[in-house]
Amino acid sequence: MAEQETSKGVAYGLSAYIMWGCFPLYFALFEGVPALEVVIHRVLWSCVFLAVIVTFLKRWPPVRAALARPKKLGFVLGCAVLIAVNWGVYIYAVESRQVLQASLGYFLTPLVNVGLGMLVLKESITRLQIVAVVLAAIAILYQLFLLGVVPWITLVLAFSFGTYGLLRKQVALDGLSGLFVETLLLLPVGILALTALSYAGASHFGTDTATTLLLLSSGIVTAIPLLAFAGAARRLRLSTVGFLMYINPTIQFFIALMVFSEPLSTEKLTSFVMIWVALGLYSWSAWVERAKPVSS
Repeated sequence: MAEQETSKGVAYGLSAYIMWGCFPLYFALFEGVPALEVVIHRVLWSCVFLAVIVTFLKRWPPVRAALARPKKLGFVLGCAVLIAVNWGVYIYAVESRQVLQASLGYFLTPLVNVGLGMLVLKESITRLQIVAVVLAAIAILYQLFLLGVVPWITLVLAFSFGTYGLLRKQVALDGLSGLFVETLLLLPVGILALTALSYAGASHFGTDTATTLLLLSSGIVTAIPLLAFAGAARRLRLSTVGFLMYINPTIQFFIALMVFSEPLSTEKLTSFVMIWVALGLYSWSAWVERAKPVSS
């Protein structure tokens, strides 16, 4: 039975990360629709779709409990803002064909999590993990000085998602309920923004069937991999989930090269290799720590 549940967990995890990895192909279909407008619709229709799922799974009690304590919604609101920023920058990266920078951001995220855990939560980390974080920082500085540009997409994606994870630890809600409350808090802003766009004649919703269906589908596309991830997280060890996480940016990396034909300079490739080495050191350290026997 345990092996069967583990197999299910791996299948769910692979499904979630493969879907997330293929997101550039989906968001590339929104050509001509500004990233901000796509985020607005992603918030609106995610909220609607998640409400249906929460109702179907009978998960309203934790949602009502969270909404009944508005003074404790600060962390949830912070999570909502960070995830909206992450979504917006990611969609912009796809629309502007900078998926390589986006994939680097998600490769960097685990190391940002380690750094934030050490600096903010005062978590202890191994020397090897410190080396990994320092190597990742050097990789970003390498891009900055050799290419002469700040890799802001990489940094915003990594730090917004990393900080999102940091705040999410303070929220006593499961993944599904948490995301629903986050989108619910953003819903009024989304409705006002969509109203303003419509009033200004700048809205793409309803202009043609294909675009309208794409915008409507953004809620389902957002929620389905999340549900698959929740199924994996319940059945797998954290180390296994963490290992599977690299599938997402790896797929994005190859999509950027083979589908979008983004140029990969020697400098960019060198920074990627440095990040990959850092991730290898981090993963090895985490594996060694997990394998150590617990002292009595």
